[in-house]
Amino acid sequence: MISLGDVKKNKTVKTYIKKANETLGVIGYTEHGERHSHIVSRDARKILKELGRDERLCELAAIAGCLHDIGNVISRDSHAQTGAIIAHMILTQMDMDINDVAEVIAAIGNHHEEDGLPVSDVTAALILADKADVHRSRVRNPKFIKFDIHDRVNYSTESSTLRVERENKVISLDIAIDTGISSVMEYFEIFLSRMTVSRKAADFLGCRFNLIINGGKMI
Repeated sequence: MISLGDVKKNKTVKTYIKKANETLGVIGYTEHGERHSHIVSRDARKILKELGRDERLCELAAIAGCLHDIGNVISRDSHAQTGAIIAHMILTQMDMDINDVAEVIAAIGNHHEEDGLPVSDVTAALILADKADVHRSRVRNPKFIKFDIHDRVNYSTESSTLRVERENKVISLDIAIDTGISSVMEYFEIFLSRMTVSRKAADFLGCRFNLIINGGKMI
């Protein structure tokens, strides 16, 4: 069976993730390269593993996390859907089982908060992992934080951690923000839609979603 390691070693995957990140850099977006891909892959697997899901499903969540932003190599617009098509091409060329391909591309095609919904466990885990990756290391040029709210909020975030409490059926995103750089209100201003879809994803997994900022429970 095709593993995450096989996918990460694929030349097309490596090239497209690199080029996609470069493309987003040109238009001023935060980092969407190997770092983001690795963290989302790791956390998508972690969510399903800690909820006791099947090992293969956890692996598929990790693969979806690795590939989820690959569509940005074409355009930011509709990148979830183009990414699903690109992933289909790559994974079928690698001879992945077609049922596994279907799980991965459904997750990729539905991961974006503007036009996606949790339609499977893999999709829900990917959504939660993707939206949780807010951190100052994603900001390409700290000089711009005064002018761009997305950069400012990311740069103010000193840590962000996803926690899964299986017994209590709670998934929490715990973040620490330097309010001297950005306010909590600014976080909600740009990330409310992401937190909404994260709540829906947690619901799909049979859990409650908590957002904790600087030790205080927000939702």
